[in-house]
Amino acid sequence: MGEPIPIYLINGFLDAGKTSFIRPMLEGNDFTQDERTLLLLCEEGEEEYDAQALQYHDVSVVMVEEQEELTGEFLRACKKKYRPTQIVIEWNGMWGMEHIIKELPRDFDLYQIVTLVDAGTFENYAANLGPVMMEKILNTDMVIFNRCTNELKERLRKRNLKMLNRRAEMYLEFGPDHAEPYDSGLPPFDMSGPVLELDDRDYGVWYVDVMDHPERYEGKSVRFCGMVAKSEQFPKGSFVAGRFAMVCCAEDTTFLGMICKGPEHTELENKDWVEVTAKVKCEYVELYKGDGPILYTEKVERCLPPKEELVTF
Repeated sequence: MGEPIPIYLINGFLDAGKTSFIRPMLEGNDFTQDERTLLLLCEEGEEEYDAQALQYHDVSVVMVEEQEELTGEFLRACKKKYRPTQIVIEWNGMWGMEHIIKELPRDFDLYQIVTLVDAGTFENYAANLGPVMMEKILNTDMVIFNRCTNELKERLRKRNLKMLNRRAEMYLEFGPDHAEPYDSGLPPFDMSGPVLELDDRDYGVWYVDVMDHPERYEGKSVRFCGMVAKSEQFPKGSFVAGRFAMVCCAEDTTFLGMICKGPEHTELENKDWVEVTAKVKCEYVELYKGDGPILYTEKVERCLPPKEELVTF
C-alpha cells in the first residue's frame, strides 16, 4: 500500500488568515518541490489563490461545500483522480474535527493540524463560541495568534492558553517578519523570596509553568491553597492538592492537581481544603509517564475554601 498520504489541515474561523498562511506554501518551491499537492477548499475567504502559480507548482484544487462530503470514499476518489503525494485542507472554522478524524481511511495520515487565530477577535470568539474555540486549540499541533500587538500579547499570555494543549506549539505573530513564542521563556513570578506565595489568581498560571518547566522550580518552596484529591492511582504515600480551573468556558473546566508527598496523606480526606507549603523536586513519575514536579510537603494545614473556588484566566 505504501506510505500514507500526509494531510496538512489548516484550521481557524473565517478571516483568521488561513489563505494568507497557505498561499506561500503552495506558491513557493520549498513545500511543493517534487510533490503533487491537492488543496481541498472548505470555505472561501476574501483572499484568493493565484491559479497560474498553483498550476505551475502542480497543485490541484477541489471545493468542498458540505462537511458530509468529506468521507473516506471521497478521499479515495480524490486519490485516484489527482494522485496527490500530499493534501492541504483549508478547513471551515465552524466545522467540528470529529467527522474528518472518524472518516479518515488508513492510507491517509492527518500529519499536522495548524490553527490560525486572529488575536484581536479571540476574546469575542472565546466568549460567544467557547466550545468551538476550545476544540480548535485542543485538537491542534500548532496555534498561531496573528495580527498581534503588545497589548494583545499581554492579554493572551494572561489567559495561559497553554493549559488547554500543552503539546501544541504556540506563537504570537506581529507581522510577516516578527513572531515570538507564546511562552516568553521567563518565569512568570518573582523567584527571589525564600517561599513562592501563590494567591488564588496565580495558581493556574503556576501550574502550567511548573508542569512545562519543572527545572525552574527545582528546590524552590511554594505555598498555595488547594483542594485534596486521593486515589490509589497516585504514587504511594502521596495525595494531590489543586484547583478547578476554567480557560474559555464552563465546558473546559478541569482539575489542576499537584502530587504532594508527606505524612499528611493518612490524615486528609477527599475535598478537604488545605494550605500546602512544599519543596518542588523533579522526578520520574509513572502517572506523568516521565519526569515531572513532585511537592515534598513541609507544612500542610486545613483551611477555609477561597472566596472564588474556580480558577479563571
